[in-house]
Parts: sequence; C-alpha cells; structure tokens
Amino acid sequence: MLTSLQVRDFAIVDRISVEFEPGMTVLTGETGAGKSILVDAVGLVLGERGSSQLVRSGAKRAEFSAEFDISELEHVRTWLEDQALDQDDACLLRRVVAADGRSRAFINGNAVTMQQLKSIGERLLDIHGQHFHQSLGRKPVQRDLLDHFGKLQKQRSATGSAFEKWQSLQQQLEQLLAADVDRASRLEFLEFQLRELDALAVTTGELPELQAERQRLLNSGKLAEGVSAALAALNHDDGASANTLLAEASRSVAALIEFDDRLAPVGELLESAAIQVAEAADELQRYGDSIDMDPARRDWVEERLDALQDVARKHRTTIEDIPALIERLREEFDTLNHAEERGRELESEAGAARDDYFRLAGSLSKARARAAKDFSAAVSDAMDGLGMPGGVFEVSIERLADDAARACGIDDIEFLISANPGQPPMPLSKVASGGELSRMSLAVQVIAADGSRIPTMVFDEVDSGVGGRVAEMVGRRLQELGANRQVLCVTHLPQVASLAAHHFRISKVSDGKATRTRVAELGKEERIEELARMLGGVEITQKTIDHAAEMLAGGSRKRA
Repeated sequence: MLTSLQVRDFAIVDRISVEFEPGMTVLTGETGAGKSILVDAVGLVLGERGSSQLVRSGAKRAEFSAEFDISELEHVRTWLEDQALDQDDACLLRRVVAADGRSRAFINGNAVTMQQLKSIGERLLDIHGQHFHQSLGRKPVQRDLLDHFGKLQKQRSATGSAFEKWQSLQQQLEQLLAADVDRASRLEFLEFQLRELDALAVTTGELPELQAERQRLLNSGKLAEGVSAALAALNHDDGASANTLLAEASRSVAALIEFDDRLAPVGELLESAAIQVAEAADELQRYGDSIDMDPARRDWVEERLDALQDVARKHRTTIEDIPALIERLREEFDTLNHAEERGRELESEAGAARDDYFRLAGSLSKARARAAKDFSAAVSDAMDGLGMPGGVFEVSIERLADDAARACGIDDIEFLISANPGQPPMPLSKVASGGELSRMSLAVQVIAADGSRIPTMVFDEVDSGVGGRVAEMVGRRLQELGANRQVLCVTHLPQVASLAAHHFRISKVSDGKATRTRVAELGKEERIEELARMLGGVEITQKTIDHAAEMLAGGSRKRA
C-alpha cells in the first residue's frame, strides 16, 4: 500500500508531505483548492506523461516521491528482484521533472527508464479518474474492463502474439507472391553479379594483406639497403662489429670469474646476448634474401587493388564488405531460385499460425463469455444500490468475421444497459443519462477493481453527479472496497466523506504574492467541521454541525 507521498514545486504546491494508512481515506476541500493535484502527482510518480508546465513558477524542477509497503506483495517483490531493484519490504518511487521539460525516474534510488516506472506503477496503484465515464461508452475501454475483471490479460497477450506471428508470415507470403512477377529477371541479374564477383575471388582479410605487400614492394630498395647495413653492424669482419665486441667482452669476464664467481651471471648474460645477436643476423639474412623487387609483382598488386575498389564502388560497399555482399546476393539467389518451395513452406507455416491464433482466440472468447456472465451480475447488483433499482447490465459478445480478426481477439464486445424495469438492454452510450452514466461508471469501476489484485485504488471525484441516498450507497461501496485494500477518494459528497476511516482537507493559502496548497489530516472535531462545510455551504448553523456529527458517528458504526 501507499505509505507516504512527497510533492515539491508542482503547480501551486510548494512542498507537501502526506502519510497514508490502510483502509478508506478521503480528500476534500473547496473547489479549486487542489484536490485533484494530489491525484495528478501520484500519476506522475507512477510514470504518467509530464511537461515543464507542471513546474511551479520560479522553481528549477518539480519533484515527486511515493513510498509503498510491499511486504505482502509477492509479485511486486519478484518483479523488483528480476530488475535488480529490490530493497527489503519497501519500494520508493521518485520522479523529477525539470523546468526545461526533461524528466528522470528512480526506483529505490536507482535510475530507471520511464517504462520501468510505469511497469511497477501498474502493479502498485490504479487511478480511476473523474472523467472515466466519458470513455466508458467506447468499445475498446469496455473490452479492457472485461478482460481486467476476468484476469484474462495473459490469455489475451498470448492471443495477440499468435496474431502477430500469423500476420508476419502472411505478409512474407504475400511479398513472395508479389515478387514472383519479376523473379526471372532478378535471378538473371543476380547470376551475372555473382559470376563477376566469383571471378574476382575476393577473400576475407585480403585487403590489409595487399596493402602491406604494396608497402613492401614500393619500399623494397630501402628495405634491402637497411638490412645490409644492419648485417654489417652485427657481423662485419672489422673489430667494431657487435659480434666481435661481445666476444671480447665475454672472454674478459670469463677470465675474471676465476677470481670472483659473482661475475658468473654477467658472463651468462654476455653469452646469451651473443647468441641473440647471431640469431638476429640469421633472421636479417633470410629476410634480405626474401625481399621481392619484381616490378611485375608490384604492378599486379596495384591492378588487384584497383579491381577490388572498382567492384566495391559499383556495389556501393567497401572492399572489406565484399565477401558479406556475395553471401547476401547468394542467399537472395537461392531464395528466389527456390521461391516455389519457400512459398509452399510459408503457406503451410502461415496456415498453422492462423489455426493457432483462432484456437487461442476461441479459448479467449469462451473465457470472456464466462467472465461476462459474472461481471454482468455483479454490476447489475451494484446498480440497484446506486439508485437504479431493477436496472440490468449486460455484456454482449458477438463473434467477428474471420477477416475482421484482431490482435485482441475475435469478439465484438459492448456494454448494454436497461436503467428502468421493462426496457430491453441497449448500448450504454445511447441510453444512459449523464447521472446514470456517472453511476454506471462507478459501479463498473468498483466491480472491476474488486477483481484486481492491485493494492491501492484512487478514485478522483468518480461520485460526481450523484447525491442523497445514492451518495451514501456510493460511499458504502467504496468503504466495502477499503476493507480489503487501500482506497483513496477525492470527493465533494459528505455522505462519502463520513464513511472514511481517514480524512484529509486540501486548502489554498495566499500571502498576497503567491498561492499555495496545504494538506492537513483531520481529527474528529475537524472532520465534523469539514462535513458541516460540505453540507451547509457558506452559512454553517448548529443544526448543520449536529447533522455532520451524526453522519460521522454513523460512518464510524458502519466501519465497525
């Protein structure tokens, strides 16, 4: 669950730190006080898109951090361990948005990608926005809600992967068939290119060898002259050669060892040096004998390099990449030469992939039908408690034609509603009024959330458009949800606020120069005062205060 939230320099917030408890918590305040700003802050720390406009005027950056207790969330701890981001039973998420728009994200002090932040956020907290009912009439949203309720995400993902594989193979087959028209001319051209390249007989690593040989041939005279000078210095007959000098030194030291054996290692070093000089002289002699000064060979090397360069330029590649080019051309030639055989293979593979997709999609469709039955019954029951007695909610599932199959399956899913007894269920977006749609939205969200294992649910004014007895029923549903998980609810309804276990008031304060948002946790008397404000508006009478106290006492009894 969410244990704390810190926000700094965000919109009209300079600095806020809030500690949260389990159960149901409400956030209330005057319109425009910034209640939804906290929800937006939670969204940002979980990876929602941010911009430089979020940074408080005059500040360099906006900072958000949220700490979660994950001691009982095995799947979250496993994810963190897999990412090497685990740290005991706590999970600290941090987000920084700079005034220039750049954004950074951290998990337990480690810099992470925004995708990683979103991934962990989806496992920790779910936000239901106040405008959710506006999208509830869209079929993709309805399909996602049903799959979420039925815990069908893995099954749907497998179906989507099978669809992508089928489409990829089908596309390869279509490309092969489309290329069949030009296949003969392409084969002829490839055959010509390969003959030309094979005749050149380029080998891997040939270029550096040719370049090195050209360097030797161009400088063969200098090499021969230098080798001769080195040999003379080592082996010349006069007394100044290295060989003669080493021999004299060795004889002198050998004579001295008789008087002091500590010179023995020196004698060994001189003997070793003499041997190495002799070996060096032999190597120089052999090298000098191998120096090629043939002009014809030099001309051949130059012609070979020019030929390689011409072919590389013709094929718009480098000399080093010519062997790889030959391999690619040969693979294309073989593919085209066996196009009919490959076509039959692709046709068989695409057919098998298609069958696999429809098998998985059919299984997903059956699972959706079972989930739709439970979802429909649960939402219909919830409707009765939300001021729509006798109302009926149904999830309609129609099979799509095979050529309309999609990654999400073969089902056309639509929510139907009958708000009044005796009326046949009709598409939700066509028959529900604004108030009914708002209540339907809440019913669907609460039921869908009940089927989720996400530990913290945030409801941002999802109770808009309801009041009276219905408002109390809304509060009870949220209270029931809070019995098993943490619920944070931004509300303007006293009936909802009175049922919460914890209550925060959001307010704006101004010093005449700047406006800031403040968050305060309310005690019993402060809660009565806040409920009275929500009930009575501008003028708060003793009767309003008594009513507020009665509501709070009733909420406590219901929690008990």
